[in-house]
Amino acid sequence: MRYTQLFERNRDVLLLIARILLMSLFVIFGWDKFMNFSGTADYMESVGIPLARLAAFSALVMELFVGLTILAGFYTRPLALLLALYTLITALIGHRFWALTGGMRLDTMIHFYKNMSITGGLLLLCLTGPGKYSIDRR
Repeated sequence: MRYTQLFERNRDVLLLIARILLMSLFVIFGWDKFMNFSGTADYMESVGIPLARLAAFSALVMELFVGLTILAGFYTRPLALLLALYTLITALIGHRFWALTGGMRLDTMIHFYKNMSITGGLLLLCLTGPGKYSIDRR
């Protein structure tokens, strides 16, 4: 059996696994923002993000609620595109490695490119859709 046949036969299971893996990061850190909202807002304010409370609330909604919605496979394509845009903007605002030197530069660069990779995965999810195991398919 060719590997393409194997992938096609298991496409829906693989799409479910991909959604779980992609959304685990967002749901875990969104939950943390929910449980420690004031700490999140204080951190955002300390690094100079304007309207820190609004930014923290936006991050909470995008990560926890949009993450859970995509995990369930509900409005997957438009929300994956929205989350991809959020992830790209987060990389450009929050992981500006080009403005740093020393050890923080490498750490921040890793986070920047992690966000770029996640953005790519979200764009693929936007193109493929959620698969059979989703609310969208029911």
